[in-house]
Amino acid sequence: MGERETWTTEEFGTSHEGAVEVLLADGTVPAPVHFDSGSGTAGHRVSQWSVYDGRPGTPRAAALRAVCSCGWKGPEQQLDWEVIGGRNLVEAGDGQADACERAWDAHTATVEASTIPLPDTITMLLEQLEEEIDKLAKTSPIAAVRAARRTAIAAERVGYWAARSTLHDHTPRQAAAALGLTESATRSELARLGRYNPYTG
Repeated sequence: MGERETWTTEEFGTSHEGAVEVLLADGTVPAPVHFDSGSGTAGHRVSQWSVYDGRPGTPRAAALRAVCSCGWKGPEQQLDWEVIGGRNLVEAGDGQADACERAWDAHTATVEASTIPLPDTITMLLEQLEEEIDKLAKTSPIAAVRAARRTAIAAERVGYWAARSTLHDHTPRQAAAALGLTESATRSELARLGRYNPYTG
């Protein structure tokens, strides 16, 4: 895979990393486009949707769609080249690319809705704590740093037994579904909170 713009959320990270994927007229996904750096180095490979404009040596995109690292794929957004004409694809296809990002946003909202719900009191307390630390940062940034550090320490302390209990009560697949993460990311997160080596237990 070549270089391209990707999207993530703070909670799900690379477990649900989104991007715009290009489809050619035959429905296939093109290989990355190689750009020579001109400096004698190997150059770089790019999969950004806007480079697939049919210039010499580059295939022309027929449609765009959102994709996610979890395997989800969004609806196709067709590109009408009769309308695009000679315009730059990065501008002419901007509407379709935006539609892809909105589709991925809806996908991550669905993922969030499928995770284990938090009690309203916890959600409200977390939001209030974040707001209070933000306010404190405006008057005393160093105090806000201490507050953030205390928050992290508290999270690690309560997360230790929670992670250990999760390991005992749930399979990796069940835990991953409840957290909205991949099994690999779930193992890493539980290992971090539970302070153990995920490879040795």
